[in-house]
Amino acid sequence: MHQPTPPSTADSRPPGSRPTQPPGPGNQGPPRTTATDPNPPTTHRAPTPPPPRAAPPRRPSGLPPTHTALICVALPSLAISTPQAQLTGEGLEGFYRAGRRLLSRCQLRVAGHEPLPVHARITTADRARFVGTLRVSPDAGPDPDVVVERARQAEGAERITLHSAASRPLRLPVEVALGTDLADLSAVASGRTGPELPATVHDSGLRWTCATGTASVTADPPPTDALASAGLLRWDITLPPGGSATIELRIRPEGAGPARAVSRASTAAPLAQARADGDHPGAQALLRTCVDDLQALLLRDPTHPTDTHLAAGAPWRCGLAPADALAAARMTLPLGTRLAAGTLRTLARTQLTEGTRAGLIPAPRRDAGPHLPPSCTATEATLLFPVLLAEARRWGLPDRETEELLPAAERCLTWLRTTVGDGTYLSDPHPGGPQRCETQAHAHRAALLGADLLDALGRPGGAGLRQWAGELRTAFQRDFWIDDLGGGRPAAARTPDGRLAPHLGSSAVHLLDTGLLGGGEQAPGLLDKVATEQLARLLGSPAMDSGWGLRGLGTKEAGFNPFGHRSGAVRTHETAVAVAGLLAAGYEKEATGLLRGAMAAAEAFDHRLPEMYGGEQRTDGSAPIPHPAACRPAATAAAAGVLLLTTLAGIRPDAPAGTVTLRPAASAPLGEIVLTGLRVAGAPFSLRVGRLGLAMVEEAADGLQLGV
Repeated sequence: MHQPTPPSTADSRPPGSRPTQPPGPGNQGPPRTTATDPNPPTTHRAPTPPPPRAAPPRRPSGLPPTHTALICVALPSLAISTPQAQLTGEGLEGFYRAGRRLLSRCQLRVAGHEPLPVHARITTADRARFVGTLRVSPDAGPDPDVVVERARQAEGAERITLHSAASRPLRLPVEVALGTDLADLSAVASGRTGPELPATVHDSGLRWTCATGTASVTADPPPTDALASAGLLRWDITLPPGGSATIELRIRPEGAGPARAVSRASTAAPLAQARADGDHPGAQALLRTCVDDLQALLLRDPTHPTDTHLAAGAPWRCGLAPADALAAARMTLPLGTRLAAGTLRTLARTQLTEGTRAGLIPAPRRDAGPHLPPSCTATEATLLFPVLLAEARRWGLPDRETEELLPAAERCLTWLRTTVGDGTYLSDPHPGGPQRCETQAHAHRAALLGADLLDALGRPGGAGLRQWAGELRTAFQRDFWIDDLGGGRPAAARTPDGRLAPHLGSSAVHLLDTGLLGGGEQAPGLLDKVATEQLARLLGSPAMDSGWGLRGLGTKEAGFNPFGHRSGAVRTHETAVAVAGLLAAGYEKEATGLLRGAMAAAEAFDHRLPEMYGGEQRTDGSAPIPHPAACRPAATAAAAGVLLLTTLAGIRPDAPAGTVTLRPAASAPLGEIVLTGLRVAGAPFSLRVGRLGLAMVEEAADGLQLGV
């Protein structure tokens, strides 16, 4: 996770304090009623408040927390709220577009009062619903007689609906106080925002302008009053008994029309709308939410709008992170190959083609925890590129698209062989960095799947890659294994002078992820059978399995921190990779424990899995603890949910050969599961795995044969 660095100064306000709210003026005369009205409406007036004050710049001691935020996503747009519904300008709250906060404050008052918040929920990836109540009639008794519903949409819209349960007409002053600083998200995150900008009345709302842009809010129906000095819109609303009234707000940057996310155009959506049914009550909600979140995180390549890829996550990483985008596209291959193709084409255009690093896909470094220096995600992305292309071809990527992307994959493989040179191991970062366990796993898989791809398309180089992969496998089993009284473990890394880093972390799961070859076969891994069995035992032990998923670092290791994002927190992506790898290797007991823990965590997070969460041990009646800085939604976490469910069926397609092999989990850890709307060989694919672990294909492409 890459986070902006906040200043080290302390907040100037006491913890939990809020700035003075800027309510409306309330200085209008009461509405008139006629003598012929048999039931004159009840009128409510707010007292005249003091003028609003601009809050001083905030100086937080750390990133604003996100674990309690409701984040609506339809990139490039975001709406970030608290469960209280009111946008107060505190923390990350606001509407954003392309990394700029268009509106930071949106505070509603009805009859001089803020609604009492009673409900807040994300309904779809891009929308949230808030419900509040009010008692406005003198004779209403203990029950609220006005319900206020707010529907907030990431793309810059809010609908406020008042529902009356009163027995007589109500005439209510409704006030919405608005404000913004037009700050960049990075400035908001690090507390470097300035005061609110002055507003001007514009059209049926307000407008704010600064040197870097302009934003406006328009209202339907137009307000009765618009006061620029107070940033206030005001209406007089009359509600008949049992009646409703609605106000719609539209938030836009200057000159921009309605911004539509990729997922809103059904013809452009690259992910199939798959469905999960069966015995486990959470499977359907998990798959639906994961696909919804993935679609909300889609971005178009601005220079090639037909190519889409995934942003890393909201709110911190709303841009392209190559390694995350490739990993997520790979885990979602059961939903089709269009996302993989768009991601590969986008990254191929960034690939270095000259110099000593030719073939590398540029990407930032990533913190690796307390035991190792930062790793280079460029190395990971470069090794993932040929793997994704090779596996996408097996899932049904057309030959024409595969051949167009092959030169970029060849450059990745050439970079690998050139960088290793006459040695055996790949350093990360290169040169001079440690030889990481997971980097050797990525390199070995890239060599084998790359060789398979080159052979299939009639290109040279496959034999040399296989020879090097065999040498790496032999050396790795000799040099990367640490014997101990517990049966041994793989080393986390090897220093250039040959010393081994012995700590046990979740990065070891990549040793189990060997990749898909032809005929539904898994590529051989770096570990032999005995070492694989020992690694499975370690991953299923209480030191690594928290009961909610796989910890990033074992509890017995020095430096363990249940909230360390590389030193003890549960990482959703690596938990899913562990489950898939353990099932493929035949270690269903260990896989089942991790799978059930991840499913329980998903339920606790309303099936929107964060990229990571606390690694504390699960106990009776406990719940997984959120990480305050985790992205949610995150591309790899949402894709991991897809992998967790589809791996139960063990789908191993070989579209070029016209076959698909099913190797389902024999123990059926979630009971019967039915997966519909997947895609294999470019056509819908559906299957059923029964309670006895037997799989049956219910829908497939014409001519696709079931392999053995």
